[in-house]
Amino acid sequence: MATAGSQEAPRQVPPQARALTLARKPKLWLFPGILCALVAVLLSLLYLGGIVNPTGHLHRLPIALVNADQGPPPPGRPVGFGTELTRAVIAGTPGDTVDWRQTDEAGARDLLASGKVYGALLVPADFTAAVGRLVTGGATGRPTLTVLTNPGLGSLGSSMAAQIAQNAAHQASVAAGAQLLAAVPAPKAQAQGAPTPDTGATARLLLADPFAVATQVGHPIGSHSGLGLSAFYYTLLAVLTGFIGGNIIHNGVDGALGYSDSEIGPWHTRRPTVPISRTQTLLLKMLMTAGIMLVTTSLVLLCTAGVLGMDAPHQALLWLFAYCASLAVGLGVQAINAAFGGIGQLVSMFVFIALALPSSGATVPLQAVPGFYRFLGVFEPMRQLSDGIRAILFFDARSDAGLARGWTMIAVGVVLALAFGFGMTRYYDRKGLHRWTPQPAD
Repeated sequence: MATAGSQEAPRQVPPQARALTLARKPKLWLFPGILCALVAVLLSLLYLGGIVNPTGHLHRLPIALVNADQGPPPPGRPVGFGTELTRAVIAGTPGDTVDWRQTDEAGARDLLASGKVYGALLVPADFTAAVGRLVTGGATGRPTLTVLTNPGLGSLGSSMAAQIAQNAAHQASVAAGAQLLAAVPAPKAQAQGAPTPDTGATARLLLADPFAVATQVGHPIGSHSGLGLSAFYYTLLAVLTGFIGGNIIHNGVDGALGYSDSEIGPWHTRRPTVPISRTQTLLLKMLMTAGIMLVTTSLVLLCTAGVLGMDAPHQALLWLFAYCASLAVGLGVQAINAAFGGIGQLVSMFVFIALALPSSGATVPLQAVPGFYRFLGVFEPMRQLSDGIRAILFFDARSDAGLARGWTMIAVGVVLALAFGFGMTRYYDRKGLHRWTPQPAD
């Protein structure tokens, strides 16, 4: 202690490290360098691997096929031209790229309205009669096949189905035309000065490609639906509010309880450590997640439907489903962070974002991605949540349009998050691995 009149010795400030000096230490670079490189490689392969070649990975894309032809078979043929066409369409599809679902027109409309098919190809009721008029020369135009689209399943999937149906119809038309041309006799030379009938020439011209194809919207959606992408982006908002909100709550609680530093700009603080078990800490974070998600879900609906005017029928159901979806993600984030500690945020990022986005089927149909992503789509949360939100926005909240499965997977996710999170924290607490107890260095 300094005596009266004496001067207190100046406080010794330890020498400060220099950045360039530390940067020369290879060990400082090793862990973050390897981890960042691994994340870059995995994200590149995951994201681009799912969308780089959708047509090359096409596998059983569901499209309805309707043969409404009611005409009797023409002479010398066992079946009508409508049956021959649908058989040719199915046989002309390479491999198992398309799942042609044969049904009647009412069934096709129901499949479109429930989001079970990406499009439909319809053969009209008078198809055989119209083709017969081509052969006899009594037709003035070609019979028309109708392709129905389903924009509620996304613009890419709907356009792929429409293109497939159009190509299949065109190939069947050319093949049928080659057969029908044989039934039209070649035009005979007429006496000089006699009138030349044009029935044979007209028929041969029409039969070169006898079927026309018209494309219509099979299940229309609103003009403020982002061409069918609003369901995907709303799902992304629900997942991101749960993921980001969960991590913000995790870090905020740890800072408030003194288990991590709080740093904003030049201000750095560390609160006194509050002795609390891991289980009670997790319970606090999950309770806060449940409360704060009420606010974020309400604000998302207010901004999207209220401010931006997004088409959003069944708003109460949409809010409830989105809240439960965000809550399930937020609870999962808290459980993973509690179990894995410092790398928990990276693990939850892969679980809820990196693996979930390319396997969601919301932008590129799962039938057009490699098998690995179709496998992930069975249990990854974004696939289940996007199907549920898409059913609410575009398919009149039908349970068979994906809403029932969405509710089921939300319940499964919540149960798994609670069981895994509290199972791990109780294990740590029983082992005496309390966060406030300094651990000896190795």
